[in-house]
Amino acid sequence: MLDTSQGDPPASAPAPVPAPVAQEPRGCLFALSQPPLMIFLGVIGTLLLLAAVHDLFLL
Repeated sequence: MLDTSQGDPPASAPAPVPAPVAQEPRGCLFALSQPPLMIFLGVIGTLLLLAAVHDLFLL
């Protein structure tokens, strides 16, 4: 298609660049602060404890 506009094309303003957000590295302590993970680990730990008590005292 032919350009039939007269003069210079309108200059568009450059998009503002967002400032980079400083993100802290998330490690093991962040993962352990999540309630679903702690509930899961508590259930697994309880099952292991019950199995150990059963093996030691009832067998």
